[in-house]
Amino acid sequence: MGGQQKAMNPLNSSFLKQPFHILTITLLSLLLPLSFLLLSRLSSANYYYLLTLSTTDSPPSPLGSSTYFCDFCSSLFLYSTPSLLYILVSIVSIAALIHGLTGKVTIIAQPPSPIFRPRLYTAWIFLCTLQVCVGLGIEESIATGIDGSSLSSLDKCNLLSRVVFFLGLHETMLHWCRVVVKPVVDDTVFGGTREERWVERGVMAVSFGWLWWWRLRNEIESLVVVTVAKKDLSMNIGMADFVGWWLYYVTVTIGMVRVVKGFMWLAMVFLCRRRGGNNVTNIYGDPEDKV
Repeated sequence: MGGQQKAMNPLNSSFLKQPFHILTITLLSLLLPLSFLLLSRLSSANYYYLLTLSTTDSPPSPLGSSTYFCDFCSSLFLYSTPSLLYILVSIVSIAALIHGLTGKVTIIAQPPSPIFRPRLYTAWIFLCTLQVCVGLGIEESIATGIDGSSLSSLDKCNLLSRVVFFLGLHETMLHWCRVVVKPVVDDTVFGGTREERWVERGVMAVSFGWLWWWRLRNEIESLVVVTVAKKDLSMNIGMADFVGWWLYYVTVTIGMVRVVKGFMWLAMVFLCRRRGGNNVTNIYGDPEDKV
């Protein structure tokens, strides 16, 4: 009787678990491109703040807050959250680059014990920390009207660089999903690791493409433009500006590795097909040998 009720419970049905599983993986995977969006907005906000500070006598409030609590939240957002966010995104980007070059990266070894699983616990901590930082940052940037599209329009990158960065950010998001997001979601929903399906990749690709077309393509270049603009105006380039510029080109490097691997794969497929055709010819023999 209990087994029958369990089978009839709609919450235990795989029909509901599969869409929930895919939706959760997609939303949590988008945290990485949203982190880049937030970092670009922070770069723009810092640039405009310093530019206004250099042209006026009294320093303006970074986010226009009026109460003590809002001032405290703004200060925490501007000074504490970006530093932690830069560290987290840098770790993911470096891991994705190493994975793209070597094909495998293992930071924490997974022991055979089913109880003590440090890799899963680390993924939980990493995911929750990044989610809190991005959630607070995006909410604060929307409330204060921070937008990096106006700054990125000053110096547009070429089309090739944008395409390669798009591929690199997508590859970084996939690595973030495989290493952090998917183990956590699989263990929470199904109680174990599951194989990656093409539906998950398809939904993530469509969602990432929509996010890129909606926001990222107009604001992400602030990571590079801010450094160039500050250099042209003889302004001090801070560590955050350098790290943002570095993250942009690390992502471009990941995209270039993916492009090179794609060409190598096409060359291998063409070579294998050519060798297959030669083997078929050798089996049946040349017409001249039969005469």
